[in-house]
Amino acid sequence: MLGKVTATTVATQTIEGSNGIRYAYRRFGNSSDAPLVLFQHFTGTLDFWDPALLDALAAEREVIVFDNAGVGSTSGTTPSTVAQMTRDALVFIDALKLDKIDVLGFSLGGFIAQEIVLMRPRLVRRLVLAGTAPRGGPGLHGWRQDIYDATHADQPGPDSLLYVMFKQTPTSQAKGKEYLGRFMERKDRDAPGTPATRDAQYDAVVEWGIPDHNKLQRLAAITQPTFVANGDADFMCPTRLTHLMGGLIPKAQVKIYPDAGHGFLWQHHDEFAADVNAFLSA
Repeated sequence: MLGKVTATTVATQTIEGSNGIRYAYRRFGNSSDAPLVLFQHFTGTLDFWDPALLDALAAEREVIVFDNAGVGSTSGTTPSTVAQMTRDALVFIDALKLDKIDVLGFSLGGFIAQEIVLMRPRLVRRLVLAGTAPRGGPGLHGWRQDIYDATHADQPGPDSLLYVMFKQTPTSQAKGKEYLGRFMERKDRDAPGTPATRDAQYDAVVEWGIPDHNKLQRLAAITQPTFVANGDADFMCPTRLTHLMGGLIPKAQVKIYPDAGHGFLWQHHDEFAADVNAFLSA
């Protein structure tokens, strides 16, 4: 008898979009009215999703993770704008013939998730925005020097990830090391990220963060129920902007997880998965 499919055993598939790009993705979990499509963080590939988080989400719904254009095992070139990343993501969704989805966007993936729901509102049923920020938000125009240095190292290692994603407390750092252990469980791994992807994505992050009060008003057009979440010490997408989004999106609820940084959803994976499952099932 075959064992249960999990985040570390599910096969990587590919599908070609109408743009000629061949997208790498993984799809598993229990069938649900709307599959949950996840959008990944800066330079992240399929393997950077926490297996424990994905397995907890997949226990109640179908989960789809993918590499966008030019990332990991997906062909093409990584765009330098969130707008083009969004168009590429919609090509992938169309290739799978999905007409109603729930969306979870993490960090840069949250930028794309916002654009998805604004560009094609009938597609999205419910929206989860994790460790992300609104276009034009204050204090988002590039990262402070230590975060920039850690994310742009020629050969970033586990210490860089622990520094950027987890709070500088013993408890948070210990949780980060637990995540690293889960991160390495998968044997059949995705292709690694590249400096070209990093540089293009950072250009997109900087452009998204140009201060513009008027662009914040776009969030009023998000009418879907939205769960906005972050750690209490996020230095990539400042936690104060999580509160700002919660105030500007009409049907938003906000939760801040304690003693956690940008990677709060890995640190608090059980609690966050339970919160997301409850929100999507409401």
